[in-house]
Amino acid sequence: MIPEITAGLLRAAVGPGGPSAAALGVVTADGRRDTLILGHTRHGGPALTGAEWWDLASLTKPLFTAREVLRAAEEGLLDLDDPLGRHLPDLAWMQDTPLRDRTLRELLTHTAGLPAWTPMYTWGDAATIRARFLQEPWAMTDPGSVRYSDLGYGLLGRVLERVRARPLRDFPLGAGLSFTPGAAQTVSTEVCAWRGRLLTGETHDENAAALGGVAGHAGLFGTLDGVLAQAGRLLCGGWLSPAAQHLALTPKVPGRTLAFVHAGPGWSGGSLCSPHAAGHTGFTGTGLWVDPPRGLAWVLLTNRVHPTRHSPFDIQGLRRAVGNTLSAQLGGAQDPSII
Repeated sequence: MIPEITAGLLRAAVGPGGPSAAALGVVTADGRRDTLILGHTRHGGPALTGAEWWDLASLTKPLFTAREVLRAAEEGLLDLDDPLGRHLPDLAWMQDTPLRDRTLRELLTHTAGLPAWTPMYTWGDAATIRARFLQEPWAMTDPGSVRYSDLGYGLLGRVLERVRARPLRDFPLGAGLSFTPGAAQTVSTEVCAWRGRLLTGETHDENAAALGGVAGHAGLFGTLDGVLAQAGRLLCGGWLSPAAQHLALTPKVPGRTLAFVHAGPGWSGGSLCSPHAAGHTGFTGTGLWVDPPRGLAWVLLTNRVHPTRHSPFDIQGLRRAVGNTLSAQLGGAQDPSII
């Protein structure tokens, strides 16, 4: 089912100058499914078998954190319009800050006005980072405008720990998803300058790693089958309740749903998708996209940061090319009534 033109793009990308590995999975609304596995766990390493774990990086945001927030709302444990201070009463407790009044919905849609990132891994040990994170005087902007933020999802992770009374590491995950993959079965990412070693089976994201390997913004690993199963449920139903799943795929602010990036100019899924498509990417070279009106969803996993993130390899160009060829060859007639 995977078109030869798509397979050719991936074969040309894998190897010297590009990632050592790529895995593509495609699923359609009528139940068809196909996968393509290429390359090696690292340059010069073993060939892929298809069962390997991949560092999903920011795919943690929709596939774990946003989904768990929506699931908690389904169970009445929180409301999306709750202010953050309701669940984190110790947040910035000696400060006059608007952060306590920003809502979970604003954090989900990256409209709370938080900065994108800060090098928390340089602050100290995990306990110090956790304490300082809640007290840091963040430079806030006015709410409403989209400002992509790892920090917002980090705070959502802390909310989940409070409402479930357990650490993120102990949350149940679906088959093919893990916070603790076996290194021998994991695709390598970067030779990390901070840790001084090739990362295999440990979180690439420095802040998540400093917090013990799991945070609201990064830390999830997945197999191709595991991530493709998530894509299939997003496409055909069963990812959440119908009400929550609709919210996860429907734009709530420009370019954003409650869990994903919505299709628009420059979108990572390509320009031939329907205007109702949504998806998300991860810094390590991963991505998931779903286009319900076209009856098509796909997952592309690469280790584009191997052996270094400072590479001219054009991962966005590859993502868009893959999405465009799949939409052209496999996408059905557009039917906006599906969503």
